[in-house]
Amino acid sequence: MKSSLHLPEIAGIKVYIHWTFSILIAWIIYTNLRAGLGPEQIVWSVLFILSLFVCVTLHELGHALAAKHYGINTKDITLYPIGGVARLEKMPEKPGQELVVAIAGPLVNVLIMLILLPMIYKFDFTAQNNEKALIINATNFLPMLGVINIWLALFNLIPAFPMDGGRVLRALLSFRINRVKATEIAMNIGKILAIGFVFLGFYVNPFLIFIGLFIILGAQSEFEMVKSQFLLTNLTAGNALMTNFTSLEVNDTIESAVRKLLDSESKNFVITSGSNPVGVLTREHIIQAISGGAMGSPVSAFMLAEVPRTNLFTPLNDLILQFQQGGGPLVFVFDQGIFRGVVDYENILEVIMVRNAGLQKG
Repeated sequence: MKSSLHLPEIAGIKVYIHWTFSILIAWIIYTNLRAGLGPEQIVWSVLFILSLFVCVTLHELGHALAAKHYGINTKDITLYPIGGVARLEKMPEKPGQELVVAIAGPLVNVLIMLILLPMIYKFDFTAQNNEKALIINATNFLPMLGVINIWLALFNLIPAFPMDGGRVLRALLSFRINRVKATEIAMNIGKILAIGFVFLGFYVNPFLIFIGLFIILGAQSEFEMVKSQFLLTNLTAGNALMTNFTSLEVNDTIESAVRKLLDSESKNFVITSGSNPVGVLTREHIIQAISGGAMGSPVSAFMLAEVPRTNLFTPLNDLILQFQQGGGPLVFVFDQGIFRGVVDYENILEVIMVRNAGLQKG
């Protein structure tokens, strides 16, 4: 998140605003100046955009709180010029739960609209001509904000996976067919609609091009993730266990580690004290030690000592999620207190490839 501004946390969830958001503000100011608007009207326009993104934040918070109800935490919420993204630890796999989480965001926008409904009802939109209707001022600020929230809700419910509507569609399909097939159908529908967004973007609004590309890339990525989860179903750490790994004793020097690095394909080395693993030395640690002129130093001075531990029966889906969330280079695997081997991210990916090849052959 180095390229984002950290805003105050909401309900314990970190909120960031991406640096590209400043481009949107600059564009709003530029277009208002070209339209001949004065400073006061420009300020109202910028305030309206900021208020709109407060609504977007609340939308994402709706997803986050609904997910938390099912025991799923949200890592953070990031605001981009094209909208917000709540990074959940995972999406619920039960169709009913996913349906609730997916629809919670648009329902927040509907709630905001209902709160502003009296102002919308009283405001005479027809009293303004088409040119003036888009100029934000003190009179139309709140009515326009209410109307925009309805459009946000409707837009997000377009069945273009991985948008909210696409997730709703996936959840509904999952009641009748398996999750992988449901995701594939929702993905393909999303891609068709995304191509339409890109096409319209050249004639209507360039932002539609970015939204279309986001949908295409996001849908494919989500499908691959769901397919991987399916392929790892019922598999445990024991199915991806590596017993043939390169190790170093805790008192070995960095020079010894360099020789093993050059003499093998290993990138991560298990540091042991007798038969017990005490840490991991990665290739990056070795390069850091060399750069600091510490060839004669013990590997224990540079190793990662905080290494996750698990047992043979831990589901691989839990482990791959742990790795994807930055859980370290590998995991130590034990059975009844005895060290049995390690599991790393690359080996889990190899299990996925093997399983996928087996299904294709079948």
